[in-house]
Amino acid sequence: MQTVIPLLKQLSEAQGITGFEQPVCELLRQTWSPFVDEMHEGKLGSLIALKRGTSPSDRPKLMLAAHMDEIGLRVTGVEDGFLRVTRVGGTDRRVLLGLEVVVHASRASGEGRDLPGIVATRPPHVLPKEERKKTVGWDKIFVDVGLPPQEVERLVSIGDLISFRREVAELKNRRLAGKAFDDRACVAIVTLALEQLAEMRHDWDIFAVATVQEEIGLKGAVASAYGVAPDLAVALDVTFGKQPGVPDVDGVPLGEGPVISVGPNFHPGVVARLKEVAEAREIPYQLEPAPGRSGTDAWAIQVTREGVPTALVSLPLRYMHQPVETLDVQDVERAARLLAAFVAGLEADFLDKLTLDLNRAAEGRR
Repeated sequence: MQTVIPLLKQLSEAQGITGFEQPVCELLRQTWSPFVDEMHEGKLGSLIALKRGTSPSDRPKLMLAAHMDEIGLRVTGVEDGFLRVTRVGGTDRRVLLGLEVVVHASRASGEGRDLPGIVATRPPHVLPKEERKKTVGWDKIFVDVGLPPQEVERLVSIGDLISFRREVAELKNRRLAGKAFDDRACVAIVTLALEQLAEMRHDWDIFAVATVQEEIGLKGAVASAYGVAPDLAVALDVTFGKQPGVPDVDGVPLGEGPVISVGPNFHPGVVARLKEVAEAREIPYQLEPAPGRSGTDAWAIQVTREGVPTALVSLPLRYMHQPVETLDVQDVERAARLLAAFVAGLEADFLDKLTLDLNRAAEGRR
C-alpha cells in the first residue's frame, strides 16, 4: 500500500521540467506498474496507463489526467563562470534568490552531468539607492556552481536546464510544503486512486495519464486526449488556497476537502455525479466556479475531437509556483477516495444517461 506522505515527497523531489519530464516519468512508470495492465509513452512524452474494466466487451473509456511537469530555469549565457538564466514556464523571479538548484550540464565529455548551484544576485550594499526597493530583474540574476570559469564553459551550454533542489518540509497539522506540488500532488491522487481501484470492480476502461508540457500550453493534454479518444474525462489540478493577500472569492480553505469546479468547461452531468458520490461516501468537498476557460488540462480535453464530457477536481494549494507550495495531506486522501468511488460507480450506460438528462433539460427550457 502506498504511504501518502512518502509518495508526495518522492514525486515532489523528482526532476521533470516542462518539456523534459523523463526523470519523473520513469519514477511514475515504476510506481504505477503494479496497478495497471499496460503503459506506453505518447509521442510528446505523456505517460499513458490502461487499467481495463470488468465488462466483457464494448467498454467505454474514462481518462484521468494530471500533469507531471514543473517550472524551472534555462541557461541563457555563461559569463566569467556565472550562468545567466531565464524562466521555463511560469517561474517567478521574486522567489529565486538564495535557492539551491541543479544545473543539468550537457557538455561533460558528451554525457550529462548534474552540478549543484545557487541562485544569487548583487548584495544590497553595492546597489544604487534607487534599485534597492525594486524586484531584481532577470539580467541581474545568476547561478553560481562554484567552478572556475574555464570548467563552467567546458561543462555548461546555453540552453541547459536548471531545476530547483528542494526537500519537502513537514509542517504541523499534516501540511506539507515543497516544489512541484503543482501538479505532482494530483499525480499522487491518481496513483492512490489506481491503488484503491485494484481492489474494486469497474465497468469502464481507465486511462490514467500523466501529461507533459501543461505549464507551457496544455500540450500533453491535447495530444493525449486525441490519442486516447476518451468518452469521459476528469482532469486534476491545483487551485488557489486561502492565504494572506488572496481575496476570499479567489481562494479555498485547505483541509476542507477537494474542489469540484462548475462552469462551461465542465459537463453538468459529470459534476452532478461527482457531488453525489462525495455526499454518499461522506467525503467533504468544496465548489469553485470557473466562468470561462479553466486554464487546466480540462480545457484542452473538453474540446478534443468531437468533444469530451469533462470535469475538474482540484486540490487547494498555497503559494502556487513557489518552491514552498503548501497542501493538506487529508485533501489528497479525500480526493483519491472520491476519484476511486466515482470510477467504480460508473455504469456501462452512464453516457446514455448523460445524453438523456441533457435532452430533458433542453426540453424543459423550451
